[in-house]
Amino acid sequence: MPTASDWDYIIIGAGSAGCVLANRLTEDGKNRVLLLEAGGSDKNILIQMPTALSYPMASDTYNWGYMSESEAALDGRQITCPRGKGLGGTSSINGMVYVRGNACDFEEWEQAGAEGWSYANCLPYFKRSETWQAGADDYRGGCGPLGVGGGNDMTGNPLYQAFIDAGVEAGYPSTEDYNGFRQEGFGAMHMTVRGGIRESTSRAYLDPVKSRANLTVWTDALVDRIVLEGKRAVGVVLTHGGVQKTIFAGKEIILSAGSIASPAILQRSGVGAAPVLSKAGVEVLHELPGVGENLQDHLEIYFQFRCKEPVSLNNKLGWFSKLLIGVRWFFFKSGLGATNHFESCAFIRSGAGIKSPDIQYHFLPAAMRYDGTPSLKGHGFQVHVGPNKPKSRGHVHIPSTDPAAAPIITFNYMQHSDDVTKWRQCIRLTREIIGQPAMDVYRDEELQPGIQVETDAQIDAWVKDNVESAYHPCGTCKMGSESDAMAVVDTQCRVIGLDGLRVVDASVFPTVTNGNINAPTIMVAERASDMILGTPLLSASTAPSWIDENWQTRQREGHAVRALG
Repeated sequence: MPTASDWDYIIIGAGSAGCVLANRLTEDGKNRVLLLEAGGSDKNILIQMPTALSYPMASDTYNWGYMSESEAALDGRQITCPRGKGLGGTSSINGMVYVRGNACDFEEWEQAGAEGWSYANCLPYFKRSETWQAGADDYRGGCGPLGVGGGNDMTGNPLYQAFIDAGVEAGYPSTEDYNGFRQEGFGAMHMTVRGGIRESTSRAYLDPVKSRANLTVWTDALVDRIVLEGKRAVGVVLTHGGVQKTIFAGKEIILSAGSIASPAILQRSGVGAAPVLSKAGVEVLHELPGVGENLQDHLEIYFQFRCKEPVSLNNKLGWFSKLLIGVRWFFFKSGLGATNHFESCAFIRSGAGIKSPDIQYHFLPAAMRYDGTPSLKGHGFQVHVGPNKPKSRGHVHIPSTDPAAAPIITFNYMQHSDDVTKWRQCIRLTREIIGQPAMDVYRDEELQPGIQVETDAQIDAWVKDNVESAYHPCGTCKMGSESDAMAVVDTQCRVIGLDGLRVVDASVFPTVTNGNINAPTIMVAERASDMILGTPLLSASTAPSWIDENWQTRQREGHAVRALG
């Protein structure tokens, strides 16, 4: 057993990024790595079963259960901010949707100062991370640790294809692979599920290497702060198994605690904006005003409809049906238990003059709440929709020096007027899509928002009351140029102005990507691992990406057949 000072690298957080780093930094057998996780084991059937996704998220055991402050533009509502606690982090409690983002997102990163993080440079690391069910090509990986598939590949319900067909009838393109050449359009959705089991980063990256002699994993390890000697990070103060310890790293400390906890740990360590630290009673050791700022997130609403035909999953939500689904999954890892049920989706542009998609759809062949209970008697379906490129920005600040105290999270949702306008477009465009002939045989009453919600003022009021987080917080330790006063890490993920300390997780995103953020977080960790080890970076890809050649003058390829109502 190594002593407390015998590690080369200490990784804080065994989540979507930390598990990747633990795997890659121990590959050659030379580096001694300690991986710290505040939670415990992820070996629970309700984590492993994809259809049971609502249960671990509702559990205090696996979810930190953060809440935002009162959001002014949402009439003072507090919004829940789930973050994973335990091996695998949020990848063990999320919806398992696999979206890399649009190529334009990474060009946007470069424009924001993250030089070298273009789509061409990032694509090889997406590929390295992945084993795609259909095999490798110019865009998809065939032999990476992370298994990605399509659940039941839309075979279990006709509503999935009807939604795609409606989108095409409304004039939008279809896409064979939104993670490949063309993101924009309607098509099948992908998920981090392999062999019918949730493919968290703990399962994909950590489980296969836990026996490595140079890797040590501590659970129940709550990090208080990072120890600085001058301008170098040398150690970590934490409580492990109820005992306070100070441990030291010979090479580097890597913060991978996520977009909420990583800035909080930096702030408790005396790294951040002087007013924030002083208010919390922390001595300023290294002033970096961007720590905890630039917080971004996606919002979404559920568009719900009654279904005329008895084909939805609403008749599978009773206890007996759930028992049968669970038994089949337990013995065969197949059936409705082996999917997150989001098997078709879309990415569209909200208007002409917008180069890449800024609205995302997840389609679900049931009308239900997030806890898995039905929203109606009978049959229904719903589509989750929201703008993916918000302009509002928030922050994460610590309230005190107490590592057990929840950070103060203020998203400032809908503070930018453009974000309000986007929501009006979301509501109207969605009605238009669902109003197409492909949905005629299924579509019945609009349950929510309801056809009475029609004017700008009515839409604004309804959205304020009903919008929810899509659980994609990021950006709070922004990557950028050292000349940017609000950048926290450089393009090597090194904390600016300090030695021996990096941040590698979704907090380094300069801007939120167009889609769910688990896949790009894994990519960032894959690429950063080469930077940490000094390994030559993978060669840039030459694979092209699709952009509508007439994006400046049109919102879609054709014209809608008709609108609903």
